[in-house]
This record gives sequence, C-alpha cells and structure tokens, in this order.
Amino acid sequence: MSYVGPEFEPPRVPRRSVLRRPLVVALAALVPGVLAGWLAYGAVGGGSGGDDGGGRATAPVSDTPSAHSTATAGADDKGAAPLKGRVVVIDPGHNPANVRHTAEINRPVDIGTHRKECDTTGTSTNSGYAEAAFTLDVAHRLRTLLQAQGATVKLTQDGDRPYGPCVDERARIGNAAHADAVVSIHADGSATGNRGFHVILPGAVHAGEADTRPIVAPSRALGTALADDFARVTGSARSNYLGGGTGLVTRTDLGGLNLSTVPKVFIECGNMRDSKDAALLTSGAWRQQAALGMSEGIVSFLRG
Repeated sequence: MSYVGPEFEPPRVPRRSVLRRPLVVALAALVPGVLAGWLAYGAVGGGSGGDDGGGRATAPVSDTPSAHSTATAGADDKGAAPLKGRVVVIDPGHNPANVRHTAEINRPVDIGTHRKECDTTGTSTNSGYAEAAFTLDVAHRLRTLLQAQGATVKLTQDGDRPYGPCVDERARIGNAAHADAVVSIHADGSATGNRGFHVILPGAVHAGEADTRPIVAPSRALGTALADDFARVTGSARSNYLGGGTGLVTRTDLGGLNLSTVPKVFIECGNMRDSKDAALLTSGAWRQQAALGMSEGIVSFLRG
C-alpha cells in the first residue's frame, strides 16, 4: 500500500534561497521512513527470492502469514468475515508420537468395507523430515488463515495425544462437529521421479457403518476447488503418477473417508521421497503457500 501526501502548488517564482531549507527538512523527515520501510520489508523476507525446487523462481514469501495477507484473506469487499458461522475440521495426517506406539496404531478398526489398522506412522523425506511433522505444521498455518476469515476450526489432533486418533475416530470428529468441510492433510511416499500433489475423493460406499453416497458429490466439489486453488497458489503441478493429470483420485479403502457423513477429502501435497518435491515440503515458505492454497480452496467451496 502506498501513501500519497496532500497536493500542493509550488511557488510561481521558485528561488534556491527560499526552497533550500524546506527541501533539507523534507529529506531529513523522509529518510527515516524509507529506512524503516526497507527494514520491515527485509524482516518478512521481501529482500530475496527463492526457487521452487523445479528451477522456477518463486515470489518471496514469509514463513508465517503476514498481517496484510491474513487481513486480506479474512474480509470480503464489505469487510465481513466470509466464513462466519462455518465449521471446518482439519485432520493432520498421522501423529508425531505414533512411532512410539506401534502396537496401539496397528490395532485393526472397522471402516465399513473391511477392517484396517488404527493409524500408521506416515512417511518421511530421505533426510528424515516426518510426514506427521509436516501435516501438523501446515494444519496450524491453515487454522490461522481460516480463523481470520471467521470460520470455527477444529483439529482432529494437535500433537496433544500419545498416538492417533484412529481413522474411525478421525471421521467421527468431523461428523460430530457437523463440519461444512473436512480436509485431511498428507504427503505421499512414492518413488523418485513421481511428483506433484493429488486430492483423494470418497467413492460410493454402502457397507456396514459406511454410507458415503450423500457426500460423494459435495466432496468432489470440495476436492475440485481445493485442487484448483492449491495449484494456482503454490504453482505445484498435479500428480504425474496418479489421477491422469487431473490431480483427483477416488478411493474406497480409507476409513477417514468411508465413515464420514460430511464433505471430506484428503490432499497429498507432494511426494516426500522425491528430492525436488521434498525441497518444497521442507520449506516453511512453501508450506505457508500450501496452507494459503488450501484456505482459498475451502473458501471457494463454501461460498459456492
């Protein structure tokens, strides 16, 4: 935002002896302001660019949401919070403590179509950055952005549990909240060279306690909006190994989707086992862009 001072009319017969002192005073007043602005710009990372890991220069971005970006995202043209009265549940995939509770997370639970392990440890980059750490970090960033827009936000876990929750409980948390949208955040662990993100949609399931038929259509709408805005904001490509270039995949083997009664999708933000994708996933600046892309996708869905 720029600021322009009041207009003035210069003297009709300018004389050096008259203007010299006001000019010096004006410059003396201006320099501290310019210096302060430059320091603030540098403090949020504005003085340097970055690379997205694929050779493309990216716009400079702070590791945390700036006051300007949060305020801009949080209000529409009339200044009202666009998501006021809406409930969003964020499901950070896995749990950093799962690795210490393998017996508990291997316990099978009913997901409607069959029984499946309670949870897993998730994957990691080759350098050891855990998917569970990634998902929780992005969830915190996403929560901040959505709350700034007036949404009521609930997390299925916040690193405050010894393990889990199990996949069936994750679904029940969204259901009990009567969520308008649920997004489960993940990162994939595929082969090197497999790159890009994909969004997982629930397929039609009607077995046992699972009945996804009422949520298939709204979940597809949520997933499509999420994929479109995630791609636009992050500049990331849709998966080159799943979804046929659409970035959308339908599955019926995930308890978190099968047991949901509210619109829900998973997003695999990239492949942790590919070095180029891993460079993005381990970047705080990129994770902030990922959260912003998700936030805008959720807003697009909820506002129709």
